[in-house]
Amino acid sequence: MENKQVSFLKTCINGINALSGIGILSIPYALSAGGWLSLILLILIAVAACFTGILMRRCMDRNPNVTSYSDIASHAFGRKGKLLGSLSIDGRHSVVILAGILILPTMWLSNLDVMSYVSACGVLSSLVVVVCVLCVGVTKGVGFHGKGSLINLQGVPTALSMYAFCYGAHAMFPSIYNSMRKKSQFSKVMFISFVMCTITNLSMAVLGYLIYGQNVQSQVTLNLPTQKLSSKIAIYTILAGPIAKYALTITPVAAAVESVLPDRYQDSKPIGILIRMSLLTSTAVMAMVFPSFQSVTSLSGAVLIVVVSFLLPCACYLKIFKVNQKWGIELACILTIMLMSVVGGAVGTYSSIAQTVKHN
Repeated sequence: MENKQVSFLKTCINGINALSGIGILSIPYALSAGGWLSLILLILIAVAACFTGILMRRCMDRNPNVTSYSDIASHAFGRKGKLLGSLSIDGRHSVVILAGILILPTMWLSNLDVMSYVSACGVLSSLVVVVCVLCVGVTKGVGFHGKGSLINLQGVPTALSMYAFCYGAHAMFPSIYNSMRKKSQFSKVMFISFVMCTITNLSMAVLGYLIYGQNVQSQVTLNLPTQKLSSKIAIYTILAGPIAKYALTITPVAAAVESVLPDRYQDSKPIGILIRMSLLTSTAVMAMVFPSFQSVTSLSGAVLIVVVSFLLPCACYLKIFKVNQKWGIELACILTIMLMSVVGGAVGTYSSIAQTVKHN
């Protein structure tokens, strides 16, 4: 993959785009489920996710042959770890097919330097949506009248899972890291990316909840009055997010698939394109089978994101650096993240499945 000379700025754009996405649409709904105090969870999840991203960088620095998420898991736990590390696939019909056609050209991109320009469109789309929601709120007849509740313990598991969904980009971090011109700046990239995305998520959460309160829907765009220009801009702009992000998201998955092929096929561009197109097709099929947005984001946040973004990076780090581990603040933080991930993931999974059954 020819992506070894990506500048700091372009890497930041790729990092922010990796963390941005349609999860931002569910943030107001998550806030309405958990209450105002659940925003503390959003910030804690962002901090924990940034920390585990840095742990992944340390794991890659340990061995120069480690270049992907599955490589990290393999280095820590052997072949079983490689299989587990490959489980990082992110999971109406005419709309889904159209979206697939729009995304298709980006699937031919494997160079992250070029892909950074596509990422910039994704980052811009998230910012435009937040501004459009703000414009809707300040217009006459709408306003910021939703008071909301301080805390809703019953809805905290749902909020926790949906917040986690917004920070599930760890499978992409190895590709971003290996593309950097100066790898020593990766921690700065992590910090900037997480700060920018958390500010955007907090802004969307507060705006959506203040405008619609407990009436906010699973996607805040469903609440927007269709006759207003700002609403139309928000609805159309958000389509650019998945289109801009998908190629970046699927890169580590495609790399994991390519790694199990015979050596003569691993560097074949036609084979690489075929793999990416197959993954795009499978994603479209999944989108048609599971159209309920809040159920998918909540369940995937509770299951896949918790494992890929929190549990596995911590477990790999402890395994690889077990000789150097001593009791201290770092080890305490790692064990706390792992414990809270297990508890939060279990409770969130139960809550998500219960909601899915209820809605069906």
